[in-house]
Amino acid sequence: MRFLIDFFPIGLFVAAYKLHDIYTATAVLMVATLVQTGLIYAIDRRLQTLQKVTLVLVIVFGILTLALHDERFIKWKPTVLYASMAIVLGAALWIWKKNFLQILLGSQLSLPTAVWARLTVIWIGYFLFMAGINAYVAAYYSTEDWVNFKLWGYVFPIVFIVGQGLYIARYLKDGDTPGDGAQKP
Repeated sequence: MRFLIDFFPIGLFVAAYKLHDIYTATAVLMVATLVQTGLIYAIDRRLQTLQKVTLVLVIVFGILTLALHDERFIKWKPTVLYASMAIVLGAALWIWKKNFLQILLGSQLSLPTAVWARLTVIWIGYFLFMAGINAYVAAYYSTEDWVNFKLWGYVFPIVFIVGQGLYIARYLKDGDTPGDGAQKP
C-alpha cells in the first residue's frame, strides 16, 4: 500500500505527460503530491522532513515551470532535492557531528554507531548518484526521454532499498524486528 502511495504522483505525472504535455503533467504532479502528502499525514499523523521538503520543491518548481512556461524547472527539481539531501546529511555528519539518519530512524532500528555512520555515507552516495543521473538526463536528453527515465528510473530506489535492507539485516539478531533494540556486537 505504501509503495502505491509513494509511486502514484510519478505515475500520474507520466500518464499526464503522455496524454497531454509537460505543463499539464506538472500541474498533475503538484496536485498528486499534495494528495499524497495528505494521505501520508492521515495515515502516520505526521510528516517526515523529506516529505515536507519534497512537497515544497514540487510546488515551488512546479509554479516556476508553469508561470515561466519553462520545463527546465520541473526537470531539475529532483537534482536539487537529491543534492540538498546529500549536503544536509554530509554537513550534519562531518561538520555538526550529528547523524540525522540515526536521529530520524533510531527509534525504529537499533544499530551500532559505526553502522549508522556507514549507512549515512551510503545514503549520501545514493543521493549524489541520483542527483547526478537526473542532471545528466535532464541536460542531455529530450523531455520525452527524461519523463521515461522518471518512470523506469524507479529501479534505482528499489535496488537501493533492497541493498540497504540486506546490509542492515546482518546487524539484527535472529527473530528480532527493526525497532526492538536488536544489536550485533
